[in-house]
Amino acid sequence: MKFKNRNVIISPKAKIGQNVRIGDDTVIYDNVEIGDNSIIANNCIIGEPNSDYYYTDDYENESTVIGSGSLIRSHCILYSGSIFGKKFITGHRVTIREKTKIGDYCRVGTLSDIQGDCTIGNYVWLHSNVHIGQKSQIENFVMIYPYVVLTNDPTPPSNKLVGVHIKSFAQIAVFSVLLPGVEIGEHSLIGAQSTVDKSVAPFSLTLGSPAKHIKDVREIMSRENGQPHYPWPMRFDRGMPWEGIGFKKWKDEK
Repeated sequence: MKFKNRNVIISPKAKIGQNVRIGDDTVIYDNVEIGDNSIIANNCIIGEPNSDYYYTDDYENESTVIGSGSLIRSHCILYSGSIFGKKFITGHRVTIREKTKIGDYCRVGTLSDIQGDCTIGNYVWLHSNVHIGQKSQIENFVMIYPYVVLTNDPTPPSNKLVGVHIKSFAQIAVFSVLLPGVEIGEHSLIGAQSTVDKSVAPFSLTLGSPAKHIKDVREIMSRENGQPHYPWPMRFDRGMPWEGIGFKKWKDEK
């Protein structure tokens, strides 16, 4: 561990890996594990207890695990009982509630809010100001752009929450709202400012409020070269495991 800082509180029950840097005024609670070569910036709270901590004398904090090589930027709060894979990166002022499971190589942008009990796969990128309701399920290689909201209450206020399910390679454009229980199919694109109240088939361009199927995404042409832009992994590789080798070769070699 490297310390050039002040007012850092680390529980004796925490496990801190090799070459971990922890910024000023950060609190690491009981049963937190931070992987090697990670950075926890200033004013973060890692392993924030759930509400029972404040009212129960025998409270025991659930494990919180952050994978190796992660970067948690300033003023983030990660609640106990959550698991984050390797190379996890956040923006500033991110809140992630308890019992969230996030895979490897994921990014959560500034001011985003994950409300807990969510499952997120690998290589998922949430841009800034994204709200993910409880019970949401997001598969691999999904991108969700700013000001998107995933809801979960079918008849407010309800006792039973129903999350949104987004399948792999889907793209959710800015200011869209996904209503409780909808399923977004693989390789689909939800256009900007859409309100999605019905499940979406794979490879669909869906747009509007309420959202309607427009066409197959493979009919959308690139503005750069006039060729089909989708499936997007064939045209985009920045930060992806197929960077430099191509999606087809990467997939064939898996």
